[in-house]
Amino acid sequence: MSSARPTVQKPVPWLVPGEAFPSVSHAWGAMDPAPGLLAAGGALDVDSLLQAYQHGIFPWFSTGQPILWWSTDPRMVLKVDAFRLHRSLRKTIAAFAGNTGAEIRFDTQFSEVIRACSGSPRPGQSGTWIVADMVQAYEALHQAGYAHSVETWIDGQLVGGLYCVAIGKAVFGESMFTRVPDASKIALAALVCFCRIHGIPLVDCQQNTAHLASLGAREIPRSVFCDQLALQTRLPGPVWQFDPHCWTALQPQPLASP
Repeated sequence: MSSARPTVQKPVPWLVPGEAFPSVSHAWGAMDPAPGLLAAGGALDVDSLLQAYQHGIFPWFSTGQPILWWSTDPRMVLKVDAFRLHRSLRKTIAAFAGNTGAEIRFDTQFSEVIRACSGSPRPGQSGTWIVADMVQAYEALHQAGYAHSVETWIDGQLVGGLYCVAIGKAVFGESMFTRVPDASKIALAALVCFCRIHGIPLVDCQQNTAHLASLGAREIPRSVFCDQLALQTRLPGPVWQFDPHCWTALQPQPLASP
């Protein structure tokens, strides 16, 4: 007869709107059915979202599910000094930066960006986690000054971009979309440049993917991530405006140099 004991699954707390989040240490672990799951319920109002992000928690759920709150361990982050700029992307950015019809804009079309992200196909996924309630919640967060769009424009057309959450000098990447090759990567590179210029050390990526790893993102312990959040979220944040001079943060020499 086996002496092994059955695994006892931890209950998932149900939050009422306005209720404080449990400690991230209570999130489901690697041996649980959904590693990182912390709580369900609550609300997607601005105050709840700010409290969540400040403690390393984010919402992620699909149509037909309740609001689900997560805090993954380890945490995938892109340290901006470790951003991996492959040769082909470097050439693409050089051409983009030298094109008078191309520009990076911040926050001019946030709603279009998040809706484009919602509609972008994802490998291995049949739907999207950026459901209507999430779109409305992040539009409200944008209006409050805590969510931003990084937009790639060519000849007056929005061709790609991403949106993120920013509290002080903590930046949390959410989702990207592209309508032409590399447009989302150009937006990410612009965000990395902006962060380097303004002393923002990393961009939270939440979960590990091969694509993010190819760009230099790595996992760190959640405890380390949360310790950094406690510091970065208390610092004054930058003015979210992109200056083309930011491109020089990618390399010591001007991008147009051979």
